[in-house]
Amino acid sequence: MKIAVGQGSCGIAAGAQKVSDALKKCLEKSGISVGVTGCIGMCWLEPIVDIYDNDNTLHRLVRVSEKDSERIAEAVKTNDFSQVEKLEITDEDNSFLEKQTRIALRNCGIIDPDDINAYVDAGGYSALSKVLNNMSAEDVIEEIKISGLAGRGGAGFPTWFKWNAARQSQGQEKYLICNADEGDPGAFMDRAVIESDPHTLIEGMLIGAFAIGASHAVVYVRAEYPLAIIRLQNAIEQAKKAGFIGENILGSNFSCDFRIKAGAGAFVCGEETALIESLEGNRGMPRLKPPFPAQAGYWHKPSNINNVETFANVAWIISNGGNAFAAMGTPDSKGTKVFALTGKIKRGGLVEIPMGKTLRDVIFDIGGGIRDNKEFKAVQMGGPSGGCIPAHLLDTVIDYKELGKTGAIMGSGGMVVMDESTCMVQMAKFFLDFTAKESCGKCVHCRIGTKRMQEILTRITEGNGKDGDIELLEELCSGIKDGALCGLGQTAPNPVLTTIKYFRNEYEAHINNKKCPAKECRDLLSYEIDSEKCKGCTLCARKCPANAITGQVKSAHIINPSVCIKCGQCAAACKFGAISVK
Repeated sequence: MKIAVGQGSCGIAAGAQKVSDALKKCLEKSGISVGVTGCIGMCWLEPIVDIYDNDNTLHRLVRVSEKDSERIAEAVKTNDFSQVEKLEITDEDNSFLEKQTRIALRNCGIIDPDDINAYVDAGGYSALSKVLNNMSAEDVIEEIKISGLAGRGGAGFPTWFKWNAARQSQGQEKYLICNADEGDPGAFMDRAVIESDPHTLIEGMLIGAFAIGASHAVVYVRAEYPLAIIRLQNAIEQAKKAGFIGENILGSNFSCDFRIKAGAGAFVCGEETALIESLEGNRGMPRLKPPFPAQAGYWHKPSNINNVETFANVAWIISNGGNAFAAMGTPDSKGTKVFALTGKIKRGGLVEIPMGKTLRDVIFDIGGGIRDNKEFKAVQMGGPSGGCIPAHLLDTVIDYKELGKTGAIMGSGGMVVMDESTCMVQMAKFFLDFTAKESCGKCVHCRIGTKRMQEILTRITEGNGKDGDIELLEELCSGIKDGALCGLGQTAPNPVLTTIKYFRNEYEAHINNKKCPAKECRDLLSYEIDSEKCKGCTLCARKCPANAITGQVKSAHIINPSVCIKCGQCAAACKFGAISVK
């Protein structure tokens, strides 16, 4: 009998640690241990407990609480799972995984991230052994080239090309760097991989280091990922003891050391040259290119940078062959891609699908559609660097070229779903507020331009928009794109440009009519009481914190608009639907 409690950050936040402790207490005298796994990707069902009975049949129990631990323990002891039947995952929810193709996430939520033996038993480090015993660096790069693997950090640049450039650069000392500075709002793919399967990152990086001739590997991970850092550090120490890291790895001439650098959480450090500056102890600001990192990167030595998901594919490609990876996806975008589904979605979590699926496939078929059965409005792809894709483009194919045609980008894989209640002007303002604050300030266009755009959007959402604001935003977008040095500034206008392109009517309603069609912008709302529906129960008046509602008992009440602070408590409290928001 094997029991494992999913303890990624999402599971722990939902109470998985308490569930695990309770189960251990209930089973302490039975000799049955309770293990740990990472995130399986079903974040909306956490905490999740997986039980493999004596026939190796999986019982996946979801939304488990501490009070369920005694029943679960009894079911395990007696091998009678009828008493926890209500906790078993439904076929509908289980289809979330069945409709995916998992490569980067192949071990996530299945193996113990703190046990190197669990990774080895799953085939781990066999790809590294294959490389060191049977392949040259050129062979490795050729296999990655055949696979068509492109950088999963957002740019989609061919991985083999970057590796080859670093390989051909002159110099004895070279560096391989992993960018785990995942900063997009709503994105958590890299965090989940490190927390759930840290050895797949290590193995992928070791193969990459061998390919470019690097003897130093560095993982730059944001300090806001404490669990990921702890598990990765533990994995590095285990790999050293097992002979996978250090001098003459597996008896070969290849040597490589590993270290972790905890970043301070600057979004701009997701840009590779700004990341290098931060690694060197400087303020994270982008460098002018060329020279590129492959020629002069960390400490001005040849360096290669890829993100976590890119490296997580490498061992699988080496083990299964580049052609197996290339067989999935589209002609322009090979393999699979991991997405973090968040927002107004029924099934929020991690999704890995072959390139070539549509947005509809991910949001409705896998994600289950929109919460509360509201209308789908748009999806934000690529975070602050991406754009909003509207409902009429829901059948857009997921690959780099097709997503680019919409004005959005693939990005690192954030997918924020919005419904009819989302104001698109507010959404653009949210992302501009983020990029304005995260700008390093090096470029005038980015430093000043994003701030001016944020101010205009704020003014529009507060009811102070004026004629020409939309055109001014478009002009600023053009100037920032042309004048910014790095990807942060060059892509910062995307959320504004796409919302203007697809939802211009909402901007016009805010500016011309002083109304928010989605009824989200508080300053543009007004609350009215329908005298025919109002029963005079006084509940709204008692709930109003501003004393803006007056009226006698059993008589229709009135809202004083000059006093109303538009908090919405009256509408939420009314049991008769007498209060409308306009």
